[in-house]
Amino acid sequence: MIFERISLWPGSEDVYLDVYVADALPNFTRKAMLVIPGGGYGGVCCDREGEPIAMAFMPYGYNAFVLHYSVARSRTFPDQLIEASAAMKHIRDNAARYNIDPEQVFVIGFSAGAHLAGTLGTLWHMPEIYETIPMPEGYNKPTGMLLIYPVISGDPAISHPGSFCNLFGTDTPTAEQLEAASLDKLVDERSAPVFLMHTANDQVVPIENSLRMAMAYRRAGRTFELHVYPDGPHGMALANPITGGCFADPRAINAHCATWVENAVRWAEQL
Repeated sequence: MIFERISLWPGSEDVYLDVYVADALPNFTRKAMLVIPGGGYGGVCCDREGEPIAMAFMPYGYNAFVLHYSVARSRTFPDQLIEASAAMKHIRDNAARYNIDPEQVFVIGFSAGAHLAGTLGTLWHMPEIYETIPMPEGYNKPTGMLLIYPVISGDPAISHPGSFCNLFGTDTPTAEQLEAASLDKLVDERSAPVFLMHTANDQVVPIENSLRMAMAYRRAGRTFELHVYPDGPHGMALANPITGGCFADPRAINAHCATWVENAVRWAEQL
């Protein structure tokens, strides 16, 4: 197995990619999974939403790449989207070295990390990206995106306010900023297929975030799959003892919720 750390942003030690590549097997090419942990854009929760996620997808034929991106208002939107695009470029540029199919590069994100993953899947064509990173248009577009208990909407009625405050570097984001970062408002024919997972009683990021995203995909006629589990705390990650130990709440270990990984793999195989 190869493990390496790749700097993505010159002069920024906090923006990097942790690479997990399995030993090559004869006549088998792997897919790639860009993993974006959550943390409300205030930190990067790599303990449960980074390496454990990478390890969970490797047995299903994925090599994994965990993104550490700008948080805590060190930079503001769209810099995080540009960083995620740089990660996608690195993965595809090195597809042969990493033994992956460059046409099968997915992104998975959790909570605010899912907002970033969703931004990559809906705003991959933003001009500011290509003004910063020389690459063909669409080179950064994921094959599909997996959004796990995602922050989607800036609507105050259902939003996670701290994520948007950190994203824009202000305690009072404008209505225009919130609208521009609401993923359900950005879905169109260019949006990448999406897999959504949420629990119905999430007390941190309401289920309405995933429901609005699913409805936006339905209206746009785009491919999506939505799984809503009845019970589980926000941030439960794999919902098994590996990540559940991070919680005092015993509901973080839930065999039913843990099936989301297999469901996600089946969904990706059908694209």
